[in-house]
Amino acid sequence: MTTAPTWDGLLTTALLGTDRRALPADPAGREAPAALLDAAAVAAVQRRAGLRPGRAGTRPEPAPADTRPTLPPAAAHRLTLLLADRPGGGGGRRGSTPDLTELLPQWLAVANAHGYAAPPQSVPALLDAARARTDLRPAALEFAGARALWLARLNPDWRFAQRSASGNASALPGTEDEEGVRRLWREGLFAERVALLTALRARTPADARELLAETWTQERAEDRLMFLDSLRAGLSADDEPFLEQALGDRSRNVRATAAELLSTLPCSALAARMAQRAATCVALDHTGSTAAIVVEAPAACDPEMERDGVTARPPAGRGERSWWLGQLVEAAPLETWPDRLGGRTPEQIVALPVTDDWQGELHAAWCRAAVRQRDARWARALLGSPSAPEAGGPGAVSLADRAKLLAALEADERAAWVAGFIAGHGLSEAFQLLGVCALPWTAPLGRAVVDALDIAREAGSYPWSFSGVMGLAERCLDPAETARLDSLLAVPDEREDASPGAGGYWAEAFQRLATTLRLRAAMVRELAPDGPA
Repeated sequence: MTTAPTWDGLLTTALLGTDRRALPADPAGREAPAALLDAAAVAAVQRRAGLRPGRAGTRPEPAPADTRPTLPPAAAHRLTLLLADRPGGGGGRRGSTPDLTELLPQWLAVANAHGYAAPPQSVPALLDAARARTDLRPAALEFAGARALWLARLNPDWRFAQRSASGNASALPGTEDEEGVRRLWREGLFAERVALLTALRARTPADARELLAETWTQERAEDRLMFLDSLRAGLSADDEPFLEQALGDRSRNVRATAAELLSTLPCSALAARMAQRAATCVALDHTGSTAAIVVEAPAACDPEMERDGVTARPPAGRGERSWWLGQLVEAAPLETWPDRLGGRTPEQIVALPVTDDWQGELHAAWCRAAVRQRDARWARALLGSPSAPEAGGPGAVSLADRAKLLAALEADERAAWVAGFIAGHGLSEAFQLLGVCALPWTAPLGRAVVDALDIAREAGSYPWSFSGVMGLAERCLDPAETARLDSLLAVPDEREDASPGAGGYWAEAFQRLATTLRLRAAMVRELAPDGPA
């Protein structure tokens, strides 16, 4: 009786080939390759049949119920389409087809604003999308709710959800349930604890701070950093003692964040210390024919400065003294400078000459201070007129700095400034500035962008140079502006000096923009409580 070959023996024969390792003679007379496959099929069945069943695991608790309103059917269908779409990998032309992946963030924002619950069957796809795109995670996890955390415990691919705030406030205990709050704080997942702290901070800031203080010394450094960052909401002078204590934390990042938060409190002791240090470095010089600012950077970084958040070691290529000066000026309250510099306004201060080539360093630090302290008056002074040169203006700040300064202005003022910049300079330098404008763009800003795109089209260049701005327009232009695109959808007559085929490419790009705007409008209608079924 011939012994059947073992599974390992069959694998070896398959790897080496039947010519080099012969099988036992086949009674049916089949050729060796066919006999090998048949023997492998029989062996596979034997292996599976011979497996003993494993011990049954503990059945998980049912997923928590989601009591939020049900998503309208049309919106649920739209969500399925958005989640099923994948970015094209071929690198070819997009044509006039909208990019659905870029519409998902807006869809989630509107759905969350209405407070809808995610359809249970869509939660896995939402987690997959959030895993692939970190920018989606906050909105996707808020929409998916507590069921996302439940699923994340069962699939290691989704473990990121357990380190993110879910935003599902409906599942959190109320402030009156002190026992429930403390139990969740001590036993909950990190995401649940962050969500709890955030919710408490919004309702009763002092309770959130006291809860954090109870376990502060027991938390890991990375968790302390995240928890400390949650204190930004509702930050007040009542938080100063806790933050002063955090200045002595073991973690450098925690110390730096505590110092940053304290510097945004203009009446804090740290702000006063920084103001005193910065004031000794910057003064008014009257010795010349006109007033000027003179700078004397600090000669050393002492331990007290380091405790207050000044980093002693500069980045590569940066001088120590200028590095220390920038940090001191950035952390000092901006109200320090009018008194220090002769009662001048911010506009007058930034217009003063600065001796010994310190202007760039000083203005850059003032720029960071205006952003940190959200001081609109200083932001306006440093921004200057939108018609000024791209990297100029009275503050002599870079285009990147201007984008940050715009965030300190109200949305309408911000949009008006960017619209003026585009009118004066076109779109080639406007991408960063457009990225900080509120959604949807205001009518004046939308008109400025469309007009500038039309001018670029008339110039005869290809639209690819403006693909970034066109992509922003698809996501940010108000759908009410769609009618303004009607005259741009046809292929224009090409000029002799135009790039070959440019007119057709521009018409295609404008068709895609118009189609995307109509799709966004349909999404909003579908998500309305009384929208189409």
